Amino acid sequence: MSEIIEQAGACMPREKLLKFGAASLTDVELVALFLRTGCQNMNVLAFAQSLLHQFGSLSRLLSADHSEFKDVKGIGDAKYTQLNAIAELARRYYYSRGVDELSLKGPDSVREYIQSQLTTAEREIFMVIFLDNQNRVIKHSPMFAGTLNHVEVHPREIVREAMKSNAAALILAHNHPSGRAEPSKADRVITERIVKACLFMDIRVLDHLVIGRGEYVSFAERGWI
Repeated sequence: MSEIIEQAGACMPREKLLKFGAASLTDVELVALFLRTGCQNMNVLAFAQSLLHQFGSLSRLLSADHSEFKDVKGIGDAKYTQLNAIAELARRYYYSRGVDELSLKGPDSVREYIQSQLTTAEREIFMVIFLDNQNRVIKHSPMFAGTLNHVEVHPREIVREAMKSNAAALILAHNHPSGRAEPSKADRVITERIVKACLFMDIRVLDHLVIGRGEYVSFAERGWI
């Protein structure tokens, strides 16, 4: 921790960002930039590092519930709302870019967009991205919502929506609120059912992404689709 504070003396986050760009900042420096002030016996960089260590990752820190901060020294309502607002701002940023733009940048951008929409959801959401015959995004839709560990998915409704949208291909995605992205047997079974239903209508299923906290699993990358 003292090493970070020492380095910070040479170039604080704000100055580093102006000189080298936002991508040059570490997670600690980014959090410190938003917190602006530290707490008793800790400057802002040490405080930011302490928070990241306590919650385990940037994703967990920004998606933590208000009650999880009750025993965290130095975090009152003001700082909690700042952290919570960062996560929501990021989610809305990805949303406002539009999925059409994401399609031009390849699968990594689509995955990042899906992660931004589903990572912090408190229940399972099943999303479908509809694409044309050149794999350009037509639209996206969170089609089914469930509980903490289950969502009921109806392949016929997905096919019907694909036909209405004149889609030639789909990307499926859903989240695991538990944080573990490893697909369950039920995930694999429903994917197979969707693939078969789409096959009859000559609609391709390009991938199924399962989103956890800070991790994901791609059915296509594993050779399951």
